Amino acid sequence: MSDTVNRGPSIAPAVSAVGVHRSFAGADGGEIRVLKGVDFQLWRGETVSIVGPSGSGKSTLLHILGGLDLPTSGNVALGGRDLANLDDVDLARIRNLYVGFVFQFHHLLRDFTALENVMMPQVIAGVSRDSARKRALDLLDQVGLADRSSHPPGKLSGGEQQRVAAARALANEPPVLLADEPSGNLDLDTSEMLHEVLFDLVRDHDTAMVVVTHNSALAARTDGIWRLSSGVLEPAPEESETSSDKR
Repeated sequence: MSDTVNRGPSIAPAVSAVGVHRSFAGADGGEIRVLKGVDFQLWRGETVSIVGPSGSGKSTLLHILGGLDLPTSGNVALGGRDLANLDDVDLARIRNLYVGFVFQFHHLLRDFTALENVMMPQVIAGVSRDSARKRALDLLDQVGLADRSSHPPGKLSGGEQQRVAAARALANEPPVLLADEPSGNLDLDTSEMLHEVLFDLVRDHDTAMVVVTHNSALAARTDGIWRLSSGVLEPAPEESETSSDKR
């Protein structure tokens, strides 16, 4: 890659989408239009939640914003860089350095310890193991798991695993954090603890966060709430009740 990823202040949004459409082929051979001209932008330090009914395309949109999927048409940019202009190698590098992902299912590597899981994105990026280890330990301390660093995921509770996943997502200090139902499998108390961790990390690292959620308490904590319905993304009315949507 000829140039580095810009993590510093920029006049460009941390993440933006312009006229994004995404269609899939249906079982009958017809076209299923999931996203219909989505426009969206977010700067570092800002947080937004995306709500909407099940099957409305929220996860699809999140995957497109993070470069895990490409739109059928339209443009997505990270830090002003159009993802459509990147080859597979550069796109993978951008994802690793610029975007952190937290999913409903943590996707931790079960044969590795919590520490090794948090180190992994840094090692892939070419950071020395000593430096990766130090940052991973610092992040695990931030999420309250310094004393659990040597435990594999199977020895951690669900909430602890999600906190490890949050630490891993911030390992490379990405400007953008994308979270897809991060507390969807957790009880109320554990969910609230995870939410505190996420917002503390976002604040401390000046990260832009997009969170897909049905949790009204989590959505209410973000700077703005957007609703995706029938393929259209719009600011949600203040009275929007995310808890009424069934996953």
